[in-house]
Amino acid sequence: MILVPGSLLGQITAAAETAFPGECCGLLAGRARGEDMEITRAVASPNISQDGANGSFEVEPRLRLDLMRRLDGGDERIVGHYHSHPGGGSEPSQRDINMAFEPELVWLIVPVIDGRAAGAKAYFVDREGGGFREAGLRIVD
Repeated sequence: MILVPGSLLGQITAAAETAFPGECCGLLAGRARGEDMEITRAVASPNISQDGANGSFEVEPRLRLDLMRRLDGGDERIVGHYHSHPGGGSEPSQRDINMAFEPELVWLIVPVIDGRAAGAKAYFVDREGGGFREAGLRIVD
């Protein structure tokens, strides 16, 4: 189960709505909590993809390196990333599947329809199936 504080999910959905009709993106930091993954931070990134307004995202590499340095020595680590699907559903796109290079990372996807975010879902890469498998997402405070 992926545990995400309501305040962080609120930040992510606000970023998704603000970026519409383009895609927002960012990194997720967290820690293991028993069998669950607890999201502790959402760090917004500029979408540096050449096609950011047309269904793709790319997190700023320097942002990732800076976050890794800040987390070094603690119990938090980068556990995933988030992005929005403007005008689309919460399921991973074919482009998402093609770009899934790190199977241990959580993919949090926020659909945005007519400028309003709705129904975020979390996924892990399905190493054997060549796609994604949905992870449970629970909002906590």
